Amino acid sequence: MKRSKKIYMLLGILAVCCIATFSVIKLEDHKEKIKNSDKIILEISPDSVQSLSWKYKSKALGFHKDEKWLYDEDEAFPVDEEKINDMLKQFEKFGVSFIIEDVEDYGQYGLDNPTCTINLSTKEKSYEIQLGNYSEMDSQRYVSIGDGNVYLVKNDPLDYFDAVLSDMIDHDEIPKLDDVKEIQFKGAEAYSIAYEEDSSISYSEDDVFIAKKDGRDLPLDTTRVKKYLKNISNLNLNDYMTYKASDEELQKYGLNEPELTVTVNYISKNDKGKEVSNNFVLNISRDPKERKAAKKVDNKESDSSDEEEIKAYARVGESKILYKITSYDYKNLTAASYDCFRYLEAVPADFEDIYKIDISLEDADYTITSDKRLNKRAYYYQGEELETTDLKKALENLKADKFTDEQPTQKKEIGLKVYLDNKNYPEIQIQLYRYDGTYCLAVIDGKPVSLIKRSNVVDLIEAVHAIVLN
Repeated sequence: MKRSKKIYMLLGILAVCCIATFSVIKLEDHKEKIKNSDKIILEISPDSVQSLSWKYKSKALGFHKDEKWLYDEDEAFPVDEEKINDMLKQFEKFGVSFIIEDVEDYGQYGLDNPTCTINLSTKEKSYEIQLGNYSEMDSQRYVSIGDGNVYLVKNDPLDYFDAVLSDMIDHDEIPKLDDVKEIQFKGAEAYSIAYEEDSSISYSEDDVFIAKKDGRDLPLDTTRVKKYLKNISNLNLNDYMTYKASDEELQKYGLNEPELTVTVNYISKNDKGKEVSNNFVLNISRDPKERKAAKKVDNKESDSSDEEEIKAYARVGESKILYKITSYDYKNLTAASYDCFRYLEAVPADFEDIYKIDISLEDADYTITSDKRLNKRAYYYQGEELETTDLKKALENLKADKFTDEQPTQKKEIGLKVYLDNKNYPEIQIQLYRYDGTYCLAVIDGKPVSLIKRSNVVDLIEAVHAIVLN
């Protein structure tokens, strides 16, 4: 009896071993069905797709096409059709690198609970594409299209379908503002800037922007104007507050009566290469409560530090999309007064264009002369040629820290009469008066203009002393 029990036990163990061996053999057979492939498993024309939806991270989005793409839950949502087309192009020729045939365990590929499920349909057929685990070893994604196989794909669809609703909005575009003809300001600022080549009031041929303000034409620093246009072009319009603005929402965000409206007239080329005139309109406002509380002095926000967080918003033209913008962008865009674009330099000309300087300092007068040979200018004082590095640097550093129309009340520190090789501005007269311990007041051509750091004026005086006292 005991012997028969032992035999049965041995037979049982043998049976288990046989089953295990068979399973291993089957597993090995299964593994052998993984093979390289360059097969195209889907060929779906993006133009033929009528609906597209996907579920990823428990969030689902769906879109359908009725001449244009529409969001299933709200057809007022402005869909970025280029984004949709980029998604669909993944399946225009959807190729693989490996095929795993006759799959028995989808779980090992993450396809029993897919990372992302994509559904799309044409008039003829519907498709379901499941995305499983990402193979770190192969740097590829496991994919199923419901044909019993699992595929490894080099181009991971999740790169495109890792998207939420805010990624699908057709944001307002800001054009490249390279060829600008005019800028108009309305609201907190009310004047315009015109593009004028060879203007009779410009300091140099590079000065092509002129302010049209209070019936006067005023020269502007082209670099500062172009920087402002770049601030517009670089504006990040991604953080939208609403995509179907009502009158109430316009009022809520202060865009029913914008704080500042900027209209830029620019030239672009159409598909036929023909130049076309366009207008780009940008409306900017801060939160109405903040705006009401803000105190304005000289067209600038007072009592607000650079670090102050401002709730500000923007709208392109009559668009239904309202955007939140950063404090940084708000400050840059509303810094649009004439003072923000005028020259900071007291002498807004190249040093080489100066051919004579008359200097009054400490009740004495001095004159620096020059001659020009082979496009190179040499400077002299009392017949001796000068090393002008310090003088050049000191003159270039005479820059406005603040603009003002205050009249001088203290003594004059130094006076200059600069003679230029310039038909529009043959000479500039500069008087620098003591203002306080930090600034000197610059009076240019008889008009108070700006406050210049006193340390820079001291540098100029020292540079003159180094010339006339040696």
